[in-house]
Amino acid sequence: MEGEFSQSLTPPVSPSALDHYGESAPSRPPCFTCAYEPGREETGRLSSNGYISRGALKRLLLKLDPAPVDFEGDTVDIFDFPWVTETALVESTKLLFGLFRQKVLKLETLVQSSSHDFGQASSLHYEAEELRQQCVLFLSYIKVFIYRFLEPSQSLDEGPVHPFKDAEVQLPSVLVEELFSITQLIGRIKNLPANVQSALTIQHQGKLFPPSWQLLHLHLDIHWSVLEILHLLEQRMMGQVVYAHQFVNLTGETLTNISLFEDQVNNLLCDLIGLAMNKYNKVRPTETLNSHHYHCLCTKEFWILLIHLLEHRSKTIHTQVSTYTISVSLPMHCNDPDGFTWWLLTHLAQIGMHNRNGTAQQEVDQHKLVSHYEILFILIMNITLVSLLPFQKQLEDNWMIVHCCLSLSLMWGPNVSAVTTLWEYYSKNLNSSFTVPWLGVSGLGSISRTPLCLLQQAKSCCSPASVGSNSHAQLYRSTNSFHIFLRILALHLSQEHAGGAPWRQIKGRLYSKFHQRRMTELSDTGLLHFLLLFLVLAQCAELEDVASRACDLLAMLPADSTPPALRALQWRGHLALVLLYLEKGLDAGALAEQLAAYFSQAAREFYLKTTEPSRKLALWAPLSSYLEGVSEVFETSPNLTLSEERLLNGGFGLLLPACRQSELSSALGFLQTVLAQLRRVHQRCGQPSHSVDSLSWVPLPSVAKERHQAVAAALWSHFFPFLCSMRLSQTPPPQLVDAAAGFTLLALDMPGSAPQNLQPHPIQSIMQSFGWDEMLHPLLVTHYLNHLLQNGSGPGSGSAQALCVRAWIRCVLQQYLHKSQDAPDERKKSATMILLNLDEQLAELTRQVLRLPEVESVLQRAGLHPAAAKDPKPAMAVFIKAVGRSYCELQLLSERSSAVSRALEYVGDILKYIKPYLLNKSREGLQLAYWTVGCLVKHWSHLLATSKAQQLLFRIVDVLLLSHALLQQDSGGHTQMLSALKESLPLFLQGLSVAVSVSQSQGAYLKQQLHSVISQYLSRFLPSTPSTGAVVNHPVLLAACESTPTPQGERLRRSILHVLRENFLQFKGLAPPPRLAAVLSFLLELLKRNNDRDPALLTVPLPLVLRCLMLVNEPQVKRLSTEVTQLIVERCTAAVGEAFVEENEGVYDQQVYNVLEVVAVLHPFTVTALIPFLSLSLRKTECKRGLGKNTSLRNGYRRLLALLGDSGQAEMISLEED
Repeated sequence: MEGEFSQSLTPPVSPSALDHYGESAPSRPPCFTCAYEPGREETGRLSSNGYISRGALKRLLLKLDPAPVDFEGDTVDIFDFPWVTETALVESTKLLFGLFRQKVLKLETLVQSSSHDFGQASSLHYEAEELRQQCVLFLSYIKVFIYRFLEPSQSLDEGPVHPFKDAEVQLPSVLVEELFSITQLIGRIKNLPANVQSALTIQHQGKLFPPSWQLLHLHLDIHWSVLEILHLLEQRMMGQVVYAHQFVNLTGETLTNISLFEDQVNNLLCDLIGLAMNKYNKVRPTETLNSHHYHCLCTKEFWILLIHLLEHRSKTIHTQVSTYTISVSLPMHCNDPDGFTWWLLTHLAQIGMHNRNGTAQQEVDQHKLVSHYEILFILIMNITLVSLLPFQKQLEDNWMIVHCCLSLSLMWGPNVSAVTTLWEYYSKNLNSSFTVPWLGVSGLGSISRTPLCLLQQAKSCCSPASVGSNSHAQLYRSTNSFHIFLRILALHLSQEHAGGAPWRQIKGRLYSKFHQRRMTELSDTGLLHFLLLFLVLAQCAELEDVASRACDLLAMLPADSTPPALRALQWRGHLALVLLYLEKGLDAGALAEQLAAYFSQAAREFYLKTTEPSRKLALWAPLSSYLEGVSEVFETSPNLTLSEERLLNGGFGLLLPACRQSELSSALGFLQTVLAQLRRVHQRCGQPSHSVDSLSWVPLPSVAKERHQAVAAALWSHFFPFLCSMRLSQTPPPQLVDAAAGFTLLALDMPGSAPQNLQPHPIQSIMQSFGWDEMLHPLLVTHYLNHLLQNGSGPGSGSAQALCVRAWIRCVLQQYLHKSQDAPDERKKSATMILLNLDEQLAELTRQVLRLPEVESVLQRAGLHPAAAKDPKPAMAVFIKAVGRSYCELQLLSERSSAVSRALEYVGDILKYIKPYLLNKSREGLQLAYWTVGCLVKHWSHLLATSKAQQLLFRIVDVLLLSHALLQQDSGGHTQMLSALKESLPLFLQGLSVAVSVSQSQGAYLKQQLHSVISQYLSRFLPSTPSTGAVVNHPVLLAACESTPTPQGERLRRSILHVLRENFLQFKGLAPPPRLAAVLSFLLELLKRNNDRDPALLTVPLPLVLRCLMLVNEPQVKRLSTEVTQLIVERCTAAVGEAFVEENEGVYDQQVYNVLEVVAVLHPFTVTALIPFLSLSLRKTECKRGLGKNTSLRNGYRRLLALLGDSGQAEMISLEED
């Protein structure tokens, strides 16, 4: 060390330097650092104290002062000694480099001796940092010295030369030698100890770092500074080669600044690539594209510095990049050299996108990109000593290569050679899945289920995400390598300002790979790839040319031998092209017609009865895909003016009849979609403000209407006849009703489009077929009418509303029609589902019918509100009652006649509706039928007695009350009917009784029928012996009982008493009638539960009752006869007394009381029964006279009451309270 100091020409410490020592300390120079900075890790921003952020790279490339504000003083403090700034490097070269080596060795010693004691972490950090900063400062001083003070060498003149001048001339050579010795001292990065290299992976969240971290980053500083110094030296020497005189290698070649720079670059590239390879070997294959090739941001900055320096030298010094070759082996074995090559190339391309300020740029000058490409490609091609596999073999083994190609294309722009090379491989392997088995791909299972999905998948290939996006990095999860190739192809075809040249370059190569033999060789996967390819071409190139070629190629697939699954895919691709035509606003008639012909051919085969069931099942795959695709065409078409109707041809007329239930549901669902879209578009086109903002073309209204008429005509022609043929089905699918409603609404919007057989009133014709026809299934009717009434498109005329009401009543009556107790379990389950659906639809139809204007008017006139009756059955009863009440309130004969006609129109042939119940004996159905008709007879009794409606009444009696089945006593099938009739018989009897009284033409016949009904069912439901429950709940008795007597009730009871007298109390000689005790019990209950007092009525059965009392000795009969006789006599006597009082009150008041006193003495019970009547009469008389209480009259009444015991005394008290 002393020897080194003794060689110094300038003392390290001089008196003049000491005076300026405080002014010579420079600022901290830039260096590599991974110290934590907020937000740096997330954004990938370079260190603010690095070479790029501090502007060192920019100043180097622009030939500016490396440190413009540093080393301005006369002296500089280096290695803790002051030196003369302008001469120190010349005078003390060896000494300074010796001190530099000491500091490096001391830092290495510190690394070796450092422990894991956290107590020493702080001191070790600051000591190592100080050593590193001294070395970096010295290297910075060398750069500044070369830039400011080094003069280009000149030949020395002969003669004595000053030692300083001689040293200055020798300085470049000495620098080369010293730099070489430094590189030998520190060695290669790859040769660093493991504990030093591990500092690359240290988490940089703290502020204290171990000495190994400082040593590693000092090595990076030294390696970069050597390149900077050599580059500056070359610039300063004006390109003159500087030789190191003391160094000659084994081959006799002399060390120069150029060779040292090249060796340093080669070694650095090898070491950096080795570090990247080390990371690549440890990364999972699925994370390679997400993982950077650098361990920390310092190595990233080193790559950027190196790339920009080499690029600059290639432009300014004309150094070929190929001169930098890696001729030494890599530091480790690479598991996947090919994948590593492409991976590193891709990431280095991203590094190359950074400018001199370290900022990543989205767009870079194309010339610079070409330069980057040349540099990086040559570098990468030189890193691997193992011979690379052929490119196509690489593609087979590594999906990541194509992903890397996409990344490079996004950054560097597309390259036709790359596209053609990739196409050569993929064209030969279209049938391959191009997936990595162990990797797994999500999202491919349903990518081509519909044409729209297929088109969207192709479009996604036409707009790849940017390189830095997460979706680009995760692309392998949702696509295979062929899809990635399509993105590369789309980038090539979508070049701006290319004028179609990229398409012309590649067109022939693409088309030439397909011919008939090749098309027949395609599997379903191959055909999918073919379709995606041509959809991408159609999107990015000439649509019509590509579509025409694709259709021609698809036509080469033989229809008879192509598997159905492949045909389905073929049609989806064809429809995807149709969608693309519509999107571009082009007429798709030719494409649609060609595809529709294929569909019609397949539908014909599906229709033939000779086709095997398995074949039909297979054919449904392409047929259903056609339905889905055409549905998407109509849904996505903005105006339906581009010949979409050509997709609807006669094939549907063959397909629909051959469909099974599930298949028919799909087909009818398709029809609903098309109908709804046609109506929607037609209505939109009819609006004055109609416009399509997203399109540059809008058809004229006249053109649009003409095209819509064509679509409607196709629908009427190919679909509506089938609906008509299916309308009478007993198990109609719901979609059938929806489709029929859709046609009705279409006729409402476009009446002229309907066929001639529905004109001139197409809406009424359709409603007659699907809503009003009495042969239709109730579920179909309710569903259909609900559609129309909910849409506000219901009937407008009165007759149409009446028909809707009739349909509603029929559906309510027939809601149990399809429920059979004897059906198999499967049929029972199906019937239950039908009933559940029918209940929902019927409840909704009830709400809709009650909102009809005509129904609301009827209810309003009758003063009834159906809000409380939401269920169909009660609501129907309210409506029937309202019709009957509103009829009774009419006065004019014409109004009554019109009301009868309308009422008959409401119910139609109601007996026909319930006839199935009479045949299948359904318990719920019979109960509903008898109850409904009973309500009708009761509430419409006046209406049914008219000449217009009496025929219906006669039929009701004949069919429901006096039918042959009911009259047969031994018939086992009449039990359910009798049970239903028993519950509703009171309604029938009450209504018939009124009809008898008001009928003008057939009263006698009706009276006879009424007596027959009473006789028949009084006997049928009367027990053989008196039974309290059976008699009290007898339906005839229930019909006749009322709390307040009315004329109608009295007439019914008179009829019952006449029937009892004629048919149940007549003796045959001396033999009593059968069931006499039960009959008398019934008669007694009838008299007790009614307050009839008319002697003419009460005495109708009296003679025969007295005969029973006289001739029958049976105790029960005698008791019942006595009670009946007593009740009749009391009622009759009371009636006579009341009549006597009414006739004489107000005239013979006192005399009346005197007569009654005589009667009270003879028969007190008779007068006692008159007490309520006498008190009422007294008060009426006083009220009429208006003089208050009549004392004399009240006294006479008190005398009478005094004779009547307790009842009289109670009434006297009541009088006193008046």
